[in-house]
Amino acid sequence: MVYDDHQIPLTRRQRQLVDFISEFIQQNGYSPTLEEIGQGMGLSSLATIHKHLKNLEAKGLIRRRWNHSRSIQLVDPETAALMDQVIDLPLMGRVAAGMPIEAVLDDEMVSVPATMVPSGKKTYVLQVEGESMIEEHIADGDLVIVESRETAHPGETVVALVEGESVTVKKYYPESGGMIRLQPANADLAPIMVRADQVRVQGVVIGLMRRYI
Repeated sequence: MVYDDHQIPLTRRQRQLVDFISEFIQQNGYSPTLEEIGQGMGLSSLATIHKHLKNLEAKGLIRRRWNHSRSIQLVDPETAALMDQVIDLPLMGRVAAGMPIEAVLDDEMVSVPATMVPSGKKTYVLQVEGESMIEEHIADGDLVIVESRETAHPGETVVALVEGESVTVKKYYPESGGMIRLQPANADLAPIMVRADQVRVQGVVIGLMRRYI
């Protein structure tokens, strides 16, 4: 994997680390642990390795999955360069991930990484309330990026207008008898069953952002 220093500035050690990770993945089919990076690069301090990885993550060159020993995923240079680009999308309000509530219109705009927004598609942001989608890692207070469209495939997470009155975020499943099942991703909650003519898909969730402040 080749990185242009004019596109993404890298220190010599960062370049070596990216090359090592790339070669390791090509040879083994999975990413190295911190210990394997240390052994392969002659680095004895795991804290130093962790610092280098954080810097690469900040530059958008890698992603890491929480709570995985082999968590490193390389991001190609063109995608990494786009990481610093943002698009402002309208925050259209709040939507329930529990029982349906009305969406509330706001004037706020949210800056979203350009890589998360499909080109040429009408897209907006909603803030989730409730925890019925928690098993899909959509938590109370999260911001979901929504592609505005009126159709969905079975199993997609949708923003649905129910009975012309309230809006909810659920997984979408057509059922027999002209019914639609709006399925929560929470084992403690029951699905919403409603006639197909009483449900209107308003959009499909294509991304998720979380605020920590």
